[in-house]
Amino acid sequence: MTNIPPPAEELRFLDAELRQLDARRALLLRRREWLVHTLRTASAPQPAWSAGPARPVWPGAPGTAAQRPEATAPGVQNVLLLLGGILLTVAAIAFTLVGWGHLGITGRALVLGAVTLSALAVPVPLLRRGLGSTAEAVAALGMALTVLDAYALHEVALGGSGGLGYTAAASAVLAGAWAAYGAGVGLLVPRSAGVVEAEQVRARTGARPALRLPLPLAAVTAQLPLLLWALAVEAGPHALTAVLLVTAAADTAVSLRSAHAPVRVVTLVGACGTGAVGVLSAGWLCWSAPGPGAAARGAALLVLAAAIALTAARYAPKPDVAVCAALSAGLCLVAGAGGVLRASVPGEWTVPGCLVLGITLLTAVRMPLPRPLRRGMVGASLVVQGLAVLWALPLVAGTLFGPVAWIERPWSGVPLDSRDAVFADAYWPSYAAAAPLVLALVAGVLAVAERRAVWRPAAGVGALVLGWAAVFVTPVVLTLPYGAGLVVQGVVVLASLGVAERARGAAGESSAPAVTALVLALVTSVALALLSLATESGTIGALLTLTVLFGVASTRPGLVVFAAPAALVYAAALACAVGASAGLPPEHTALLVLVVPVVAALVAARTRGSAATVPVEGAGAAAALLSLALAVRDLPMLALLLSLCGVVTAGTALRPERRRVGHAAAALFLLATWVRLAAWDVTTPEAYTLPVTVAALAVGHLTRRRDPAVSSWTAYAAGPAVTLVPSLLAMWGDPHWLRPLLLGTAALAMTLTGARFRLQAPLVLGGSALALVALHELAPYVTQVVGALPRWAPPALAGLALLALGATCEQRLRDARRLREALGRLR
Repeated sequence: MTNIPPPAEELRFLDAELRQLDARRALLLRRREWLVHTLRTASAPQPAWSAGPARPVWPGAPGTAAQRPEATAPGVQNVLLLLGGILLTVAAIAFTLVGWGHLGITGRALVLGAVTLSALAVPVPLLRRGLGSTAEAVAALGMALTVLDAYALHEVALGGSGGLGYTAAASAVLAGAWAAYGAGVGLLVPRSAGVVEAEQVRARTGARPALRLPLPLAAVTAQLPLLLWALAVEAGPHALTAVLLVTAAADTAVSLRSAHAPVRVVTLVGACGTGAVGVLSAGWLCWSAPGPGAAARGAALLVLAAAIALTAARYAPKPDVAVCAALSAGLCLVAGAGGVLRASVPGEWTVPGCLVLGITLLTAVRMPLPRPLRRGMVGASLVVQGLAVLWALPLVAGTLFGPVAWIERPWSGVPLDSRDAVFADAYWPSYAAAAPLVLALVAGVLAVAERRAVWRPAAGVGALVLGWAAVFVTPVVLTLPYGAGLVVQGVVVLASLGVAERARGAAGESSAPAVTALVLALVTSVALALLSLATESGTIGALLTLTVLFGVASTRPGLVVFAAPAALVYAAALACAVGASAGLPPEHTALLVLVVPVVAALVAARTRGSAATVPVEGAGAAAALLSLALAVRDLPMLALLLSLCGVVTAGTALRPERRRVGHAAAALFLLATWVRLAAWDVTTPEAYTLPVTVAALAVGHLTRRRDPAVSSWTAYAAGPAVTLVPSLLAMWGDPHWLRPLLLGTAALAMTLTGARFRLQAPLVLGGSALALVALHELAPYVTQVVGALPRWAPPALAGLALLALGATCEQRLRDARRLREALGRLR
C-alpha cells in the first residue's frame, strides 16, 4: 500500500523540490548568456572597447550603433598577398635587369637559382599548415622567377640564339615545368598533410590540385611554343594555319580529359580562339586560291578543323557544346569543298555546289551517330541553305520591284525581252543563272521535310514561297520574250490560287499554306499588272485576265475574302485602261469606273454576313472615290457621279445591318445638290441650306413621333439653324428688301408654331431671328435718332441705365436678406 505522508511533511518536501528547480533554472540561464556572448564574439569583426575597465562593448548591444565591416577578412588577406607578390616580382625584375653588374656569373646563377628554388619549395610547408592563399602567392612568385631565369639564361649563355626560337623553346620548357610542379605539389601535400579537414575537402572535391595557379598558367603558356616556332622558321601561311589548328587540337584534348576546372576553362578558350583563327585563315587560303591545287591545300586544313570539331562533339560532356562543335564541323566541310569548287567550276555555280554539299549533310540523320552530332549536322545544313537563299534574294527582289518603273512611262513600247522589261534601269547580277536552281533545291528540301511532318507548318510555307520565287524569276533568267513572261506570271497567279484552294480544303480556311498561297497570288498579280504597262494591249489583256481569274476564284468560299476585293480593284483599273485606250476624257472614264461600286454593292448584298462583306464594300468605296477624283474638274459630271453614288449607298442602306449608311447617302445627295448649284453659279446661301433644313425638319418630326420624350432642341434646332445663320449673315450685307421680308416671315412662322405647340427650340430660334430682322430694319432710323441727339445724351442715358441697374441689384439683395432673416426666425 502507498504510504501517504502527513500534510506538513509533504509541504516541506515540495518546498525543497521547488528550490532545486529554481537553482537549476538559474544555472541554465547563466549558461545561455555565456553561449550568446560567445556567438556574438565570434561573429563580430573587432570589439570596440569602452572607457570602462576591460569591458568590451559589442556591436548590436544597447546604446551602440551597429557597425558593418567594409571589407571581409579573406578579401583583405588576398589583397595583401597579391600586393606582396607583385612587389617581390618587381624587385626580382629590377634585380635581374639592373643588378647584374655587381655580381659574377657564378654569383648571379647561385642567387637567382637559390631564390627561385626557395620560392618554389616554400608552398609545400605552407600548404601543410593550411595557409593555401599564402602558398598560392609564393608559388606565383616562384613561377615569375622561372621566367626571369629563362631570360637570364638567354642573356648570359644563349645570346646568339634567335629571339623567337628561344622564346618558343623556353615557353615549352616553362609550360612543362609548371605543369610538373603543380602536379608534384599536389602529390606531395596530401601524403604529408596532417590536417584531417584538408583531406576531407579533397575527398569531396575530387582530384583538385593543392595549388590552383600552376596548371592553368601552364595551359596558357602551352599556346605559344608551336606558333612562335613557326614564326621563327618563317613558315608560310599554310604552316601557320596548321600550327594554329594543331594547338587547337591539343587544347581540345586537354579540355576533354582534364579534371581540373580552371584548366578546362583555359584550354576551352584557347581551343575556341586558336581554332577560330585557324578556320578563318584556312577559309581565306581556300577561297582565295588561284587554282584547284592551292584550294585543295586550304580545304585539307578545313578538313583537319572539321575532324577536331567532330572529335570534340563526340566526347563533349554537354549536349549543347556537342551540337555547336558538330555544326562547326559541318560548315568547315562545306567551306572546304566549296573552295575547291570555286577554283574548278564557273563562279555562278559555286553556291549551287555548296548548297548540294550542305543538303548532303542531312544524310547524317540516317547515320548511327549520337543525337547531338546529328543535330549539329542538320544545323550546318540549314545554315548553308539559308546563306544560299540570301545569295539569291537580290535577284528575286529586283524581279519583284523592277516593274514599278513602268508607272512613269506607261505604254512606251514593247521591251526586247523579259529581262529588259524588268532590269532596264537596274543592275543585272552576273550569278543570276543559277539562282532558280538554288531556290528550287531548298524548296524541295523543305517540301520533303513537310511531307515527313518535320517543322510543320513552317516547312510547307517555306517550300511554297521558295518554289514560287524559283518560278517567278525563271522568265527573267532565261530571257524569255516579253509576252511569254506575262503568260508565265499569269500561270503563276492561277497556280497559286489553285494551291490555296487545295490547301484550304486539306487544312481549313485559316491554314498558313492557304493564306501564303493567296498572298503570293496577289503579289504576282500586282507585278504582272505593273509589267503589263509597257504596252496598251498588254495592259488591257493582263487586267482583264486578272479580273476574270480573281472573279472566278471569288466563287470559292475560302478564297472570296481575298479574291473578290482583288477582282474589283483590277476591274476598276481595267475601266481606267479602257477609257484611256478609247481616248475618253477622265470625267467620262469615271462613269466606267462607277460600274465597280455597283457590282461591289450587289456582291456585298449576296455575301451578307460573311467575312468578305467588309473587304468587298471597302473595294467598292475605293472605286467610288477614284471615280469622283477623275471627275473633280467637271462640276456637272461630279454632281452626277455624287448622285449616282448616293443611289448606290441608299440601296446598300436598305439592308438591315447597313441602316446607318443612309446618313452617307443623304450626305452624297446633298453634296450632289451643292455641286450642281455651284456649277450653275448660284451664290444665294438659301439655295444650299434650305434642302438641308427641310430634310432635318422631316427627320426631327419622325423622331418625335417615334419618341415623344425627345427634346425639341434635338429634333428641330439643327435644321432651322442651318438656314437662319447664313441668311442672317447675308441679310446684313444685302441692300434689298426681299431677303429681310422672307426671313422675317419665316421667323414669325417659326415663333408662332413654337408658341402653338409649346416647343422651346422653334420659339427661341424664331423669336431671336425675328428680333434680329427687326433690328436690321430699324437700324437706319436708330442711327438717325442717335445722330440727332446732343453728344452729352448717350453718356447720360448710359449713366441712368447703370444707376437703375445698381438700384435693382440693391433691392434684390435687401429682399434676399429679409428672406434669410424670416427663415431664421422660423427656427
